[in-house]
Order: sequence, then C-alpha cells, then structure tokens
Amino acid sequence: MRYVRTTVGGAIATVAALGLLGSMGPLGLYEGSAAAASAGGAGLSGVVAAKSAAAVESGLTGSATMDRGADGERVAFSFDAHGFAPVGAGGTSRGSFRFSHYSHDGTRGATFAGRIDCLLTGGPVATASGIITRSDHPDRRIVGKRVGFTVYDDGRHDRVGYSWAVDEIPRMKVPACLSAAPYETVKSGDFRVRHVLPPLPGEGGK
Repeated sequence: MRYVRTTVGGAIATVAALGLLGSMGPLGLYEGSAAAASAGGAGLSGVVAAKSAAAVESGLTGSATMDRGADGERVAFSFDAHGFAPVGAGGTSRGSFRFSHYSHDGTRGATFAGRIDCLLTGGPVATASGIITRSDHPDRRIVGKRVGFTVYDDGRHDRVGYSWAVDEIPRMKVPACLSAAPYETVKSGDFRVRHVLPPLPGEGGK
C-alpha cells in the first residue's frame, strides 16, 4: 500500500492508493448508466414506464471522473442503484456499480464492478454499498469483498467518497450501507441522487 497526497476541494488529504495501480492495461474509465441505456432502446412507452417507476423510489445513478490534480491519475465511478435499505433486512436496494483507477498514462491500474446491496438517501446525499463480483486486479481477495460509496449531488460540484480511503480493500470488513464522507471532487460527468423516503410499516403509501 502506498499513500498519495491529493488536493481535494482546496485541502490536502492523504488517501490510500491501496495497490489499485497494478500491472494491467486500461479497460476503459467507466460505463454509463444501465438504466439510461435500457430506456434509450425501449421507445416512448419504455421511457414513460421507467420514469414512473423511478419516481417512487430512491436512486443513485450516473458516471463521473475524479479531479486528482497534479498527479493525473485516472479515477472514475459509475452507479445504477435503486431502492432503499439493506436487502437482507427487507429493503429493496438493487443495481450495479463500477469503478476504476489507472495511472496517468494508463499503463497501470484495474477496473472493479459489482452489485449493490444497500442504498440509503437523504436529500442530495446517497450512501451505497455493494459486493465486488468482477475485477482484473491481481489480488483475487478483492472479488467478494463489500465496498461503500457516498455521493453528494451538488450540480456541477458533485463529490464522492469511498470506504477504501482508509485501508486496503482486501483487509477491510465494511458493513452494509457504510462509507466515507464525500471528499473527492468530480472533474467531469454527473451523479444524480433521488431521495424518496419509503413509508414506515403500517403507514401505507404517501
């Protein structure tokens, strides 16, 4: 593990690079939202149905690259998460995530993808967690590990945080729905947080 000093929102923060820069070549920075892609091919009725379904539940969608300042490392995140609360506790969270971390020249790095197992929202902030199901990182302990993300949807000034900012992914035991504060600034792209608080048991729909 090595540590990288990076400028985040005008402050200097020390974050763990976690060995994410391996020996593989780039696989691409990020994928777009799967929901947007599927709606695009479904015709007008599919778009209307997608909008109707999305309006009744929380969501975290979109893709963005991070602003790493002078070091030039290429870091990106993509989310297509919907629902609310941990799936094992009767929640409805589901979806996918993808993130990548490459050196500035693209010769070292890896890509990670997985399934969402918890989404919690509050106003413009979303915290999500999920299980890594695919990666080309050489440390195979990464596959099957839970990671967490926090996004602050602030228009052109979105921010993101992640659980491995404080330790290596293979060593961490991240509980569902837990992540770090959204301290890293988006350089390009856009995250979208939709907050819909589901009714409590016995309340019925509102």
